[in-house]
Amino acid sequence: MELSIREIGYGDASINKKMKEYVNQFHSIIADIECWNFANLEKKKQIIKSLLNTSNGDDLGIYFDQFSVKLKNNTLNYYIKSVIKPK
Repeated sequence: MELSIREIGYGDASINKKMKEYVNQFHSIIADIECWNFANLEKKKQIIKSLLNTSNGDDLGIYFDQFSVKLKNNTLNYYIKSVIKPK
């Protein structure tokens, strides 16, 4: 990341500031995702909207909510049975 920031043209002092902003943003994303399983659908939509910086995250919020339910209801063998043949 530091090299990418340098290629854009930022100097040494600006790089530290930008890296601090990126780390803070990363930690806020982690904090939002950590409470994903306990959040209601509206909160999940807000999380998606803030992550993507868009006003339309409703469809993705519903998709990820349904996907997480599907993952919980199926075993790992359900997803890999066509990849790994049982002996």
